[in-house]
Amino acid sequence: MITNLAAWLDAHPDVKEVPGADLYVVATRPLPTDAAMVQGCLVASSVPAVLSDANMVQAYAGAVTGLGGVRIMVAARYLEQALDVLAAYDRGEFALDESADVGAIVPDTPGHRT
Repeated sequence: MITNLAAWLDAHPDVKEVPGADLYVVATRPLPTDAAMVQGCLVASSVPAVLSDANMVQAYAGAVTGLGGVRIMVAARYLEQALDVLAAYDRGEFALDESADVGAIVPDTPGHRT
């Protein structure tokens, strides 16, 4: 648990506070799909996370640079854990090996896997 949030934020200038909420932007991704994958890794690691601007970025894909991408946000109490998960994600620790068994498609059931 962070004991001095202001000092911690000063030491982590990439983390931005969301005004009026107990949320902090811990990462951005240019594509909504990429942001959803990162969010899924955070949630799977017991870090509740929400996305912001995904629909806007999807609708106005040509303006993604101006929009700043999809924001991935967590509450203050999860900041340290979130940055640990993001570092693990960037190191490839959540990547599936090419030989990973992700299940077989069940015949006659489109998209259903066992």
